Amino acid sequence: MCVSADQNECLVDNGGCSHRCVDQPMGFLCDCPSNMKLVGDSQCEEIDPCLESDVCDQLCVHMNGSLTCDCQEGYQRIQTTRECKAKGEEAQLVFPSSQGIQTISVTGTEHRRLALYLPGSGPVATLVSNRTLYWARPGRSSVYRVSLDGNKKDLVLKVEGSVSGLAVDWIHQLLYWTSMENGSVNVGLLDGSAQRPLITGLDRPSAVAVDPFQGLLLWAQCGSSPQIERSSLQGRDRKPLVTSSIRFPVALSLDMPRQLLYWVDQGMRSISRVNLEGRHRKTVVESNGYLDQPFGLAVFEGFLYWSEEVTHSICRANKHNGGNLQVLLSNVTSPGGVVIVQPALQPNGPSVCRHAGTVCQQEYVVDLLSQSPQFDCTCSEKKQNTSQEIPVISRTVPATSVSDPAFAGILSLIMFLSVLLGGMALWWWREEFRPSRSLMEQSFSLKESQDPLIIQGPHMGQNTCLVKDTLLKRDGDAE
Repeated sequence: MCVSADQNECLVDNGGCSHRCVDQPMGFLCDCPSNMKLVGDSQCEEIDPCLESDVCDQLCVHMNGSLTCDCQEGYQRIQTTRECKAKGEEAQLVFPSSQGIQTISVTGTEHRRLALYLPGSGPVATLVSNRTLYWARPGRSSVYRVSLDGNKKDLVLKVEGSVSGLAVDWIHQLLYWTSMENGSVNVGLLDGSAQRPLITGLDRPSAVAVDPFQGLLLWAQCGSSPQIERSSLQGRDRKPLVTSSIRFPVALSLDMPRQLLYWVDQGMRSISRVNLEGRHRKTVVESNGYLDQPFGLAVFEGFLYWSEEVTHSICRANKHNGGNLQVLLSNVTSPGGVVIVQPALQPNGPSVCRHAGTVCQQEYVVDLLSQSPQFDCTCSEKKQNTSQEIPVISRTVPATSVSDPAFAGILSLIMFLSVLLGGMALWWWREEFRPSRSLMEQSFSLKESQDPLIIQGPHMGQNTCLVKDTLLKRDGDAE
């Protein structure tokens, strides 16, 4: 079909452009406002100066045309390089292989074989607080729990279909996994006492990731229509994040400080990232001789880490631009997924129910029996009244807010201000209403006259007497 040269395509549905359509002598162009950029051929998205420059490892503030980088709690900033380094123990990268489960330092300086009795590749996840590794052998319907100290191995879950992806929710003590055969994302308690399908009807789901602070579950499908989606931890509010220029995603990893999702694509031989709304996409690492058949992926500090089966290697590169490629370990037969073990990656934080405006002072309950998993706060009174209604399959988990240092600090500040204001009000009342006294009557000993809240006489309240007695006793003790 011939198109007339003087036809204005912008008159029909704005040419498919999300914003401005510019007619040309032959064809048309889509254009964007100055604060936006063109993505693909027709869509405009807002420019994020921090992600456009992509120089900050973690937190970034754009003000007056300049960028300021900072680090999350648990990290320290290297002033000369803007890098954020995790405090505490050196991070370890853990991965399975045909030679068993192995660990290596993130700098590649220390390597050891952890569990030779568990050979085989497959996905992995970790619970850092008790140094536990969760691992699934390829083609098997089992998830193993392994101590990173090398002294315990447990069979945790027997599941339907093989496991293609694993993720640990350390806040709610849950394990999420994908099953290609069943086309599902599943959830279970970490101790294996309960499990259930969460999202079904998927086309070969291959990987899963979880952000318990934002209450987000993310997964990849590598079937006839490859894509990456997200939902709530309960499997609701599904939203596609990546639906184009994706072929065979096999692993996901979250950069939580920057709220970015990275994925490795075997079909595209690349590693890319996108934000959790599906915008600001960028290909970070392209085929470089070490991405012919990648499998695992992890993000830590300023680097991406992945395993590669063709070259039998564990590699890392800069997470911003793919530079500084390093082969940390070679001659690894059939390496599987990779996971970083360092406490800063799994900090304490609020449970999901607190995001709904409720503070869990005591405990929260994860209920896997209902139509979708429920995350409910349970105060002591509520627990007494409803304990009989909680299904046997439910698990009560201690709330992290009790040990949250930020919450404790705020509570201490409120208590201090309350005591201070109360003392000032009491002093004003006594100054306003106390009867006049002679100079001789107001001449007390040094110990009794330094605090205006301590006044002798028949009009003293009982609480004031107690305060004075206590102070006098302390003075006596000091002598």
